[in-house]
Amino acid sequence: MKLSDLRDNPGAAKPKRRLARGIGSGRGKTAGRGVKGQKSRSGVAIKGFEGGQMPIHMRLPKRGFNNIFAKSYNTVSLGRLQEAVDAGRLDAGSTITVEALVAAGILRRAKDGVRVLSDGELKAGLKLSVAGASKAAIEAVEKAGGSVEVLDKKPAADAEG
Repeated sequence: MKLSDLRDNPGAAKPKRRLARGIGSGRGKTAGRGVKGQKSRSGVAIKGFEGGQMPIHMRLPKRGFNNIFAKSYNTVSLGRLQEAVDAGRLDAGSTITVEALVAAGILRRAKDGVRVLSDGELKAGLKLSVAGASKAAIEAVEKAGGSVEVLDKKPAADAEG
């Protein structure tokens, strides 16, 4: 094999359409651009332009905002935790944190923390150390003989008048 023998696969590169090359090509004269006007010239970009009228995207009111301080949590169900314990990927005796869940393959990556939800049934008494948990999930874990330590508790607002 030589460098001069290298070729692309047949059909991989389509030949570029040659515009404005005479009437016989079928794309001669105006090259498929119609006649005259701004859009027949090169360098035209008029996507939202409405002929000087206020464009619709500017007439409509703005709504909502993006909270730059919002946290993104992973969610894990109790059923998923029980499956991992049954499969031997999670140690029921140790404290279960985000790092332990990532190592066990339950989560792909740790975001800003984990929230535990009450879907499924939990039999093992687990000690969880997580960013948040639903009330039902906390009750289910405590009923199974475990405990939940919630890390991201928001401080209670002072009742000053």
